[in-house]
Amino acid sequence: MEEMRILSPTGVCGSGFLEESFEKALAKKPHFIGCDGGSTDPGPSHLGSGQPAFPREATKRDLRIMLLGVRRIDVPLLIGSAGTAGGDVHLDWFCDIVHEIAAEEGLSFTLAKIHAEQKQDYLKKRLREGRIKPLQPAPEFNEGVIDRASCIVGMMGAEPYMRAIEAGADVIVAGRSSDTAIFASIPVMRGFPEGVAWHMGKILECGAAAVVSRKTPDCMFAWVRKDHFVVEAPDERLRCTPQSIASHSLYENADPFKLVECSGTLDLTDSRYEAVSDRAVKVSGSAFMHAPRYTVKLEGAEKVGYQSVIIGSVRDPFIIGQIDNWVEQLEGRIHARVKQIYGEKLRPEQYFINIRIYGKNGTMGPLEPVKEIRSHELCLVIEATAPTQEIASSIAGIVRHQALHLPIPEWSGLITALACPYNPAHLDRGAVYRFNVNHVVEPDDPYEMFPTEYLEVGSAIKRRAAA
Repeated sequence: MEEMRILSPTGVCGSGFLEESFEKALAKKPHFIGCDGGSTDPGPSHLGSGQPAFPREATKRDLRIMLLGVRRIDVPLLIGSAGTAGGDVHLDWFCDIVHEIAAEEGLSFTLAKIHAEQKQDYLKKRLREGRIKPLQPAPEFNEGVIDRASCIVGMMGAEPYMRAIEAGADVIVAGRSSDTAIFASIPVMRGFPEGVAWHMGKILECGAAAVVSRKTPDCMFAWVRKDHFVVEAPDERLRCTPQSIASHSLYENADPFKLVECSGTLDLTDSRYEAVSDRAVKVSGSAFMHAPRYTVKLEGAEKVGYQSVIIGSVRDPFIIGQIDNWVEQLEGRIHARVKQIYGEKLRPEQYFINIRIYGKNGTMGPLEPVKEIRSHELCLVIEATAPTQEIASSIAGIVRHQALHLPIPEWSGLITALACPYNPAHLDRGAVYRFNVNHVVEPDDPYEMFPTEYLEVGSAIKRRAAA
């Protein structure tokens, strides 16, 4: 095989793409279509709560077009990190949509459903064996962390996709996955150089994000050959340039030249980016270095508590001029009032107050290099996190009243310091989560963490392969 053609409809299933671009790309006869379905970018709540980041109808719209496209030209469809975080509940949610579309459109195909959520017993066994190692920075990891986690997933590499294709899958829906592995899997399987395949996957996984000026999420197309690949957006209004492609090669990377995957590291040190037209770029020279030990990254989330939020603005120039001291006094009064109300029933370590000052350093916090306040008003976002929603809401009520009338020396009598746009002033957020795992595990093989189900969609046949 001298050339393989790959279509990426969009950066994330559910974010949208132009159907006209998709049809133009289908006319180029791709050998398969791949699409990322999620990420850790939206934060830990999706992994912890099981909720997807994109609405069901948005996901269904994108997925319907993809399924109809691949069945029309009879090529595989590969989806990774289904339902945002790629746990079992996300995978089931996404596959329900697949079944629904198939029933509505009269489609029949073999579906591979690859699980990525990890069992507690498996992780504890590997931990005791010393086969779970921290990345940097990494929180403490022990059996208590495993027990507290709402969900822990493994980020699969290319091998589970390859095995599903070998088993005859027409459509693959996988749990948490390396974005790049979705696209690199089949080219590597077909004998294309791994450096070329993995670098191509790095560019395609975000759809048209690598073009010069993307107006909306859209498609990207690649031609993989023996010593290079070429990328171009199907929409003729979009341009790829050597700079835009090289820039995207650095996207989300800690190292400008190295991208670590389960089986090794993509090395871009000698990569070359050449324009082959005013819209397409050829990339060559990329290498792949195999790791001495296969590793799988773990991602986990745990519930921190329940949260209420108050949003309010400060317009008074005297308060703005001493905002740090004012906030410090506010925090002291909040804690004192909480102690008056709850006593020993709510210890200080059981709840948390966080105040963000937008207009000063709300985005970057202490890393903000601009120290001078340049605004005539500030926005305060005050978070109260507690063991229950009832307590969080109660503390938010304390916050509102204390912030509303907190005095300053320049004014006498009762003042109004905070203007709240909502009534009631606080918004109850429900459960909140944090990431609690940033580690890798050393499995015996690339498959043991990712059991696969094979389902005959459109018929009554169902079979399971324990992987």
